[in-house]
Amino acid sequence: MPAVQSSPVTERELILTRVFNAPRALVYQAWTDPKHLAQWWGPTGFTNPVCELDLKIHGEIRIDMRAPDGTVYPMSGAFREIVEPERLVFTSAALDQTGKPMFENLNTVTFEEFDGNRTLLTVKASVLWATPEAEKYLTGMSMGWSMTVDRLGEFVSGQTEPQDTSKRELKATRTFKAPRDLVFRMWTEPEHIAQWWGPNGFTTTIEKMDVRPGGEWLFVLHGPDGRDFPNHDVYGEVVAPERLVILHVNWPHHRMYATFTEAEGETTVSVRMLFESAADLNKVVTEFGAAKGLTENLERLGKHLTQL
Repeated sequence: MPAVQSSPVTERELILTRVFNAPRALVYQAWTDPKHLAQWWGPTGFTNPVCELDLKIHGEIRIDMRAPDGTVYPMSGAFREIVEPERLVFTSAALDQTGKPMFENLNTVTFEEFDGNRTLLTVKASVLWATPEAEKYLTGMSMGWSMTVDRLGEFVSGQTEPQDTSKRELKATRTFKAPRDLVFRMWTEPEHIAQWWGPNGFTTTIEKMDVRPGGEWLFVLHGPDGRDFPNHDVYGEVVAPERLVILHVNWPHHRMYATFTEAEGETTVSVRMLFESAADLNKVVTEFGAAKGLTENLERLGKHLTQL
């Protein structure tokens, strides 16, 4: 830690959770084999010409991340805890042009067996200290980690599946005449989401809604024909008021990404649902009307906002 121009940081922390359709041993190996780590580490578009790991307690980590414009961002760190295949704890520090660290993170990564042969990954990153020059990098920490973990998901899926996800995605976008903070609340407060969630004719009973990374969302959709559809979700990411990632635990397994952008007092909500396979997506679209249901869901949100 530098002796000058640094300060402790006590409130900058993020937690990300993802469920991967891959065995725990494979996901753990993706973090601990440098040949694998180099394939996915860093934000979208980055490569890692240098990726070196000394996988032992106090073993050093050295990664040079190259941005799409060619700029290289060197990173150093060291392992503090290694429990194969359950847990990794390591530090990471971004280096300036002279090789001096600008900030240091403490990262805790846990790997849990989940729902058969799947893996629940949780990443906790805490900033231990930072120099004033580090602020521009730390403001993008949440998005950078999110993209990195998404790339990990694509990498482990790519061991057995094609990396093109377009055939298993469902998307919808809608703009509302309301501020972003308000629209985000409609997604995260049970008294509001119960009023609009689901396709036309459906009602929703919220049984549990713990809006935090790793928190559960349990609810029942009641169809107009009297049938009930229990749902079990887990929040993978909560970045208020910008982004939600929601993992759907029961079939059809998928991840929902909801992003909220504001311009001139209006808010655009973009929803992307990523299913495990094209067959699953096709089934929910043809048999359950998922594409129409997603559109109707956002329309109901719009009507609810006008009633506030």
